[in-house]
Amino acid sequence: EVQLVESGGGLVQPGGSLRLSCAASGFTVSNYRMSWVRQAPGKGLEWVSSINSGFGVTTYADSVQGRFTISRDNAKNTVYLQMNSLKPEDTAVYYCTKDRLRGQGTRVTVSS
Repeated sequence: EVQLVESGGGLVQPGGSLRLSCAASGFTVSNYRMSWVRQAPGKGLEWVSSINSGFGVTTYADSVQGRFTISRDNAKNTVYLQMNSLKPEDTAVYYCTKDRLRGQGTRVTVSS
């Protein structure tokens, strides 16, 4: 079964860090472009970052450039999103995606 399972969300203070994980099953993450998207309360989906297949070229939304890092561990078939210098506006449910497939999401709340 093709599946994505996100984890690692939680409550963090502004300026803090979190690392999100996306465990994939049923396919090999390194063969596909993998992305993170997020949905803030009351808003639509926003693309955050992607990592391409093969060499793993990465791209980021301007809003997270320099603060977030996407990576993958081929041995674990897992994609990560390291989030540093978090801001209240980063509060959202974060989803890992492959094409039209999306996981259940993990909630990130940035608040003091």
